Amino acid sequence: MSWARQIHIKSPAELQIMREAGRINASVLAAVKERIKPGVSTADLNAAAEEVLKKHGCVSPFKGYGHPPFPTSITASINRELVHGIPSKARKLKAGDIISIDCGTVLEGLVADSAFTAGVGEISPEARELLDVTQGALNAAIQMMCVGNRTGDVSAAIQNYVESRGYYVTREYTGHGVGRQMHEGPQVPNYGNPGSGMPLKAGMTIAIEPMVLVGTAETRVLPDQWTVVSADGSLTAHFEHSVAVTEGEPLILTVP
Repeated sequence: MSWARQIHIKSPAELQIMREAGRINASVLAAVKERIKPGVSTADLNAAAEEVLKKHGCVSPFKGYGHPPFPTSITASINRELVHGIPSKARKLKAGDIISIDCGTVLEGLVADSAFTAGVGEISPEARELLDVTQGALNAAIQMMCVGNRTGDVSAAIQNYVESRGYYVTREYTGHGVGRQMHEGPQVPNYGNPGSGMPLKAGMTIAIEPMVLVGTAETRVLPDQWTVVSADGSLTAHFEHSVAVTEGEPLILTVP
């Protein structure tokens, strides 16, 4: 699609709805995070998410999305799985795993989208550092979400933060505009050049999502046609917030 044609500037009223959708999404992710422990299946985590969504009269835009239709409300991606892991009863968490959970919430036709990666019990120092770097890259990118900057400034902040610490960013999967649709413009890769890309304007809402790999930038897709894994089997992590550009400081929509 043409990303430029898909950019939607949100009105103050729309931003208010997205902020409430973001609060709900944060509560969904919090409920899932509480249940992350050895022996729990990823289907159990999806059920926990759906329980919170139902309580608020919301749904996830993930369920039924794409071809083949994605079957669940969250993605649950373990260790080498970067994004789009499909929850199942057979997949049970083990101590030392790291798991990335991604979920969206639709409220009054508007979407909020966020993700986190967490450890299952005690995790290795390598895994802990990966999580810290990925979350740090997200924070660095959010600080660039200001009028006067461009999408390339956001992308470059992620790339520079990650690569300066010896890790890799994916080239195939990107951040994106979010709101009236789950995926809208602008596209915001996890790599780029400062001063390039589209100007950031007040009312733009973007899902910023660093996807970081330990051993390589290369990925492949499993036969389920959804799950993306590191090509070398190394650890991966993913953090995400939906963020609005304002006339002042960036507004993180997907926090409690």
